[in-house]
Amino acid sequence: MTLAEYASGGIVTAFIFYLLALLAHSAEWATLRGVPLRDTSATALAADDDEFDPARLRSDMFGRLGIILTGLGALSQLAGVVARGVAAGRAPWGNMYEFLTAALLFAVVAYMFGVSRWGLRWLGLPMTLLLSVGNGLAVTVFYVEIAPLVPALHSVWFIIHIVAACISAAAFNLGALASIVYLVKRSAVLRAEKRSPENPTLTGIMARVPSLASIDRFAYRAHAFGFPIWTFTIAAGSIWAEYAWGRFWGWDPKETWSLVTWVVYAAYLHARATAGWKGRNAAIIAVVGIASFWFNFIGVNLLVSGLHSYAGI
Repeated sequence: MTLAEYASGGIVTAFIFYLLALLAHSAEWATLRGVPLRDTSATALAADDDEFDPARLRSDMFGRLGIILTGLGALSQLAGVVARGVAAGRAPWGNMYEFLTAALLFAVVAYMFGVSRWGLRWLGLPMTLLLSVGNGLAVTVFYVEIAPLVPALHSVWFIIHIVAACISAAAFNLGALASIVYLVKRSAVLRAEKRSPENPTLTGIMARVPSLASIDRFAYRAHAFGFPIWTFTIAAGSIWAEYAWGRFWGWDPKETWSLVTWVVYAAYLHARATAGWKGRNAAIIAVVGIASFWFNFIGVNLLVSGLHSYAGI
């Protein structure tokens, strides 16, 4: 096998690991269906004969398995992306297949760091769904053979621009996935309040994810981290455009949609800072933002012709 084939095999292997992790996290959620939150006070623990409840143990086992499989997928993806770059003799960001696999690598690394640092296992199901779908599309729809870079990409600012875009992508995706979990939990809380206004009780996985306030706070911090990096991404892209095409801004479709995405996230942060938008409204804007981001990342390349059309398919 050639190095390029090993690179492709790394991404395919990562996809398989992510798919298995998705199944493990699905089992983690399903195992707790209808199981109420356990009282963890000292008094309750002393009197609790159900301390080793099989459902909770199975759920934890599946959750840990999902994290292990995701970690193996991340290592496989790292090997695939690095091997692709070595085989090409350049940074592995010359077409949409390479952009997508690199961006997802940054996202899974950020997620695994978050699991170890902040206990983000509650994001396991949506994250592995994103990784499975993204890498599945990469290997089945967007794959192209290694080819030389087009002349416009021969610039150090291209590398800076793409690295910054991948970092902001990781932050925006973590924030968006947290926002989606927020909306799901909020819906579960409202249903519980409707069933029993005096004593609303959550069951299943929604009883075990962090509080709505904690999820909302994490989503805000992720977006607040990603936004200035996305701003720098656009600025670096403008410098690159001056180098490649002799102008800083030309309203190319990719440039325009990058600005649209910037405006959406600026509105998200501005609304939180000035109008006090938190919770549901902020989460909806975050979902709109990530939809705009991925359309800019993939949709513009496929649907619109422009100077940034490097899909290669």
